[in-house]
Amino acid sequence: MGETAEAAQARRDRVFLVVVDDSPERTLALRYAALRVRKSGGRVALLRVIEPAGQVEWAGVGAMLAEERREEAERLLSGLAAEVNELTGGLPILLIREGDPRDELLALLAEDPRISILVLASSTGSSGPGPLIQALTGRYATKLLVPMTIVPGGMSDAELERVT
Repeated sequence: MGETAEAAQARRDRVFLVVVDDSPERTLALRYAALRVRKSGGRVALLRVIEPAGQVEWAGVGAMLAEERREEAERLLSGLAAEVNELTGGLPILLIREGDPRDELLALLAEDPRISILVLASSTGSSGPGPLIQALTGRYATKLLVPMTIVPGGMSDAELERVT
């Protein structure tokens, strides 16, 4: 029995969201999402949350610092977009928001119906899986509006290929 046109369209429209933070695990989450898209359809979205400019004595300095952080985020996402394009053959959705990463992620999930799956990778350190995973599987679990895939932090490329 074949897939209906509606089911095929839904599969193509799926968006796998990866939070682009500064952790080493982000590479694993990005690769997992890209491999899933390559093998089963959909699109990758990359979210970078930048910290808001703190209290700065001169408004011009604050604006300059905010602009520098935004440009840095754009450069980072552009480089990652090239990696995603190489793996999937398509360009990802690039998203930059300012604020607390957890709050901005939850707000984005509530606002954007295109996002189907959140992909995070767990830390291999002894301090736990990471602050976002801890928050989203604990106190904020009821606010998570899409399924979340947690990629184990120690997976190899071969293991990622096998499970995607």
